[in-house]
Amino acid sequence: MGGVSTADRAERVPKQDRSRATRQRLLEAAVACLAEHGWAGSTVSVVAERAGVSRGAAQHHFPTREDLFTAAVEYVAEERSTALRALFPEGPEGAAASDRRAVVAAIVDLYTGPLFRAALHLWVAATNEEQLRPRVTELELRVGRESHRIAVDLLGADESRPGVRETVQGLLDMARGLGLANLLSDDTARRERVVNQWAALLEQALR
Repeated sequence: MGGVSTADRAERVPKQDRSRATRQRLLEAAVACLAEHGWAGSTVSVVAERAGVSRGAAQHHFPTREDLFTAAVEYVAEERSTALRALFPEGPEGAAASDRRAVVAAIVDLYTGPLFRAALHLWVAATNEEQLRPRVTELELRVGRESHRIAVDLLGADESRPGVRETVQGLLDMARGLGLANLLSDDTARRERVVNQWAALLEQALR
């Protein structure tokens, strides 16, 4: 009875690794292109060139442009969520997470930088692209739920209390607004003051 030889298995693993590495390069390149050039300037060919792979290889992993860019934003959103949790490894019980100002600042940071710019370009494109809109809508619902869950965990918020859920959601809405303000100019100084004020408000609301 035939089987897979050791040599075949050894060859397959590096191929799988190469495939995963190619996919990751494409996702990262797609987010960078979207953030820098917007939807109109971010074609599969441009992304493939930036990732250092052929267009055919890109289409093997992502058959359509919509597949590529929705997957790219989702991938980086998941990476950022993981990084946010890693900042407070002990969760709401830990000393770091008890500093609500640090948590608020970390959440606000999620809405600045290349990921937010890329997501914003995707949202704008989805208003005009029929094929893109349902994918982006579904993606945003998932990302929004995850962001809310992380915020609740890290803030140690009890959502069974009246107004707490809305307070946490208000924090996320505020963070998104600060991200928009930061697109046109460096809003660091004002953002710092707003973060301090929100941290103080949260201390009162969640106490």
